[in-house]
Amino acid sequence: MNLLSILLLQAGAGSSSILFFGLMLAIFWLFMIRPQMKRQREQRAFQDALSKGTEVVTASGLLGKITKIDGEIVTLEVSPKTYLRVTKNAISKELTQSLYATTAQHKQSEVADRKPEDAAAAEGG
Repeated sequence: MNLLSILLLQAGAGSSSILFFGLMLAIFWLFMIRPQMKRQREQRAFQDALSKGTEVVTASGLLGKITKIDGEIVTLEVSPKTYLRVTKNAISKELTQSLYATTAQHKQSEVADRKPEDAAAAEGG
């Protein structure tokens, strides 16, 4: 009987380690792989939705306006009559959203700052 109970205990320990390993893989997938796959899908959708006239930021920080899309090559106008050709992969969704969100917030704060000055100017003169 002692030998049988020892074998059962060892089999139980092996299955619990397999269960622990499976649980670790599930947690890793849930917190690491799944969010990364979601970001990749969003980035691909963003790149597929690019159109002429959209203002974008490249991953290296260049700002420009899309003037032409030829397959995977995008032509950006970075200043008047200055064009750069980059791949769609070089255009960053995160930087584009954060830059233009920050710019919009900055403009709103400028408008809010001007209102008291305009009201004081109107009262004074």
